[in-house]
Order: sequence, then C-alpha cells, then structure tokens
Amino acid sequence: MSSPLAPSGSGPITEPAPLSLCAREPHVPADRLVAEMVPPPRFDSVRFSTYIPDPNQPSQTEAVRVLEGFAAGLDSGGPSGSGKRRLFGFGRAPKKAPAGPRGVYLDGGYGVGKTHLLASLWHATAAEPALKAFGTFVELTNLVGALGFQQTVRTLSGHRLLCIDEFELDDPGDTVLVSTLLGKLVDAGVALAATSNTLPGKLGEGRFAAADFLREIQGLSAHFRALRIDGEDYRHRGLPEAPPPYSDEQVTGAAHATEGASLDAFSPLLDHLARVHPSRYGALTDGIKAVCLTGVHPVPDQSTALRLVVLADRLYDREVPVLASGLPFDQLFSDEMLNGGYRKKYFRAISRLTALARDAGSLADPR
Repeated sequence: MSSPLAPSGSGPITEPAPLSLCAREPHVPADRLVAEMVPPPRFDSVRFSTYIPDPNQPSQTEAVRVLEGFAAGLDSGGPSGSGKRRLFGFGRAPKKAPAGPRGVYLDGGYGVGKTHLLASLWHATAAEPALKAFGTFVELTNLVGALGFQQTVRTLSGHRLLCIDEFELDDPGDTVLVSTLLGKLVDAGVALAATSNTLPGKLGEGRFAAADFLREIQGLSAHFRALRIDGEDYRHRGLPEAPPPYSDEQVTGAAHATEGASLDAFSPLLDHLARVHPSRYGALTDGIKAVCLTGVHPVPDQSTALRLVVLADRLYDREVPVLASGLPFDQLFSDEMLNGGYRKKYFRAISRLTALARDAGSLADPR
C-alpha cells in the first residue's frame, strides 16, 4: 500500500536537508569586497538618535555629541580640510593635509555601542555611499591582499570617510601595512574613524614585541583623537541569562524545521574554518537564516579561537541566531586565552554569541 504522505509510486515526503557551512567554499571577487564596505545589516537603520546612552555613563552622551560635530565638520569641509569641492570635482585637492589628528578613535569595552556609533557616523555623513567606506580591520587588510597596496590606496583615496571597526594589530606586518596605508589616505584628505577595545597608543601590546614597532604604532595614534566610552555590555543589560545549550536532538530537529538553517557538528566546522580565508566568512553565511551547531566544546588553540571570533562577528553583523548543544559559549576559551593578549576579542565573541543564542531560543521547543 502506498504511503498516505506521498503520491502512489513515490517515496515518503521528507523535510529538505539543512544547509551546511562545511559544504561551502565561497569565492569572493575583489570588487565585491569594495562594494560591501558599508555598515552590516544589523546596523542598517542605526542613527545617533537611536543610540540609548546609559544615564550612569556620561561619556556615552559626550561621544554622541562629539561624533555629531565630527559628522557636521565633514559635511562642511573639515576636518580633512578639502571639503566637498575636492570630492565632487570642484577645485583642487590641498597639496598637504593639515596637521593634527584627522579622525576619531572610539575606545571602550565590548558592548558599549561603539559599532552603533561608528555606523551612525557613516550614515550621518552626507557624502554619497560610494565616497565613504565602512569595514572591520580584518576586512581592510583583506582588501589590501585582494587589490594590492597601491590599488587600495587609489581606491580609498577618493573617499570622504573611512570607518574601521574592531581595530586590532595582531602582528608586526599588519602594523607596518596599516600605518603606511592610513598615512597615505590622510595625506589624500580622507577622514578616519575607528573603534577598538585598546587605546591607539597601546595597540599590539600582549600580541608581539610592540616596542620594536613603536614608531609605526605612534604614527597610527597620531591620526586619531581618542574618545573613551565607558559602560557595561548593553547586550546583557537588564536581560535574562542566556539559554543553556540544548540537546543534540533539539538542535537537529530545529535545523530540519527551520527554512534556511544550517546544521554542522562543531569540530568539523572549526576544521573547515581553517581552510576558508577569514575574508570569506561573510560569504560563507550568505542566505543562512540560523546556525545550528552540535557538540560545542572548548576551542583547542589560539589560531582556531581567532578564526571563531571572526565567524562570530560576521554572524552577529548579519543577525543570524545560533542554536547549539554541548558546552555554553562562555566556556569556549581557556583561562589562558581569556587572560592573554587577545582577551578582549574573546570576550566580545562570548558576548555576541550569547546574544545570538538568546535570539535562537524560539527555534527550539521550550524546555
């Protein structure tokens, strides 16, 4: 007798299999890297007016005031001094950029809204999108790798504003590369804005022999006016604890029941990330509506941990919920990692993954 679930002569109707991140090996052309230098989907609609300062942290209100003034200065011709005339073809560019800091640098802990403010600055700047760029530090260095140094300088030199999120210096090569790149962009009249968990004069500490590259680091610092933003992680301010991990069966069931969800075991996914360049992690998640992971466990080494941080950032940018079994996300990184030079990256990843785990609660059956 035929199955009542299917037409005669066919097999039973089944749910389509979930997607798999491990089955994806995206190729990202260089022109896409440039075109995608805009605020990520999570920050499409943010504005200074939608930033909610903590009333107990006056530095947050002050940051909004300073950045609104910075945006107004860009639109009126400062701080780069070249104004709209150079960008829109009227008059000549100045031969030499004016002295002094040419940008703002938002320093503060994770979760105080630095990316919200940086994206708000991008939106508030009147220049058309093609004349302003927004990307993470990793995406900027990846752009240089894809285009080459000179072409990157030519591509970005016509911009009014370059926003760099999650500014980090993880090795000496990046220090020299970025110091030289930003110096050339400043000379071309590009205004800079950046966020980081580390003051510009302290970049690189705990990661490599920063003293050996002090000149480059000080050169970077000279481009920015540092703006400290204090406060607690807004992602968890007044919110309930993140849900504990689900069972393998719950995660697998949710993956099959959720259109556009991916399903991967954690260990194979970590191995796959080692074969995909971090610049492609955004493309790796294209079209994914939810990420389902089974068997989450502590990451085995620092290289693996840093790749996972990048993936967590891209998932957070794209507002992709993460449903997982195994250990809670606050047990991903060892005590040694959480006390080392990359600790702020790891705490940011824990914070963001916890927020995404909370978002994923509706995908699984309540306990």
